Amino acid sequence: MKPLIVAATREEIASSIPFLERVQIPFLITGVGMTATAYSLGRYLALYKPDIVINVGIAGSFNKDFPLGTVVEITKDTFAELGAEDGDSFLTLVQLGFGESTYTPKQYAGLDTGLPPCQGITVNKVHGKEASIEAVKSIFQNIQIETMEGAAVFYVCQQENLPCLQIRALSNYVEKRDKSTWNIPLSIKNLNIWIQSFLKKVLNP
Repeated sequence: MKPLIVAATREEIASSIPFLERVQIPFLITGVGMTATAYSLGRYLALYKPDIVINVGIAGSFNKDFPLGTVVEITKDTFAELGAEDGDSFLTLVQLGFGESTYTPKQYAGLDTGLPPCQGITVNKVHGKEASIEAVKSIFQNIQIETMEGAAVFYVCQQENLPCLQIRALSNYVEKRDKSTWNIPLSIKNLNIWIQSFLKKVLNP
């Protein structure tokens, strides 16, 4: 298996880079956000064809049953802001007749992460106000995770017919913004432990 590791920032995978270089697994730092991610990944895939794209990073959680630092797999992701306001209601792309905004990744046969499966949303502006958090939860009732890149990775991989994984370590809860409650170091530590242990397992069955 020839994977490609994709992350928004170098900091998220910094401790795994020496390992990735040693085992000759390529990695791509896209920049933050869905536009940068779609451009960077699309450009890469125009030149190279991995067997699977593994998108990794940190994320916010709507679900407080998950302790911070928990590593999860996003199995469905939605562009949460693509649509139209209709008074107090929100119309999705599907409702507008403009196509899909929710994506599930193509699976790589026989590959099991062993992680809790979650549904996510991808946003340009992370939520940090109680009213907007309740509003988005009322529209997307099964969401658990919020990122700024995930659905863009799923979209690009669907267009290229490539298997894809999205793995996230939870650094904070989606609530009124309070950085004193976040634990980014723990989430990055646990994410990189997972990256290396998972790759060792699949590369040396």
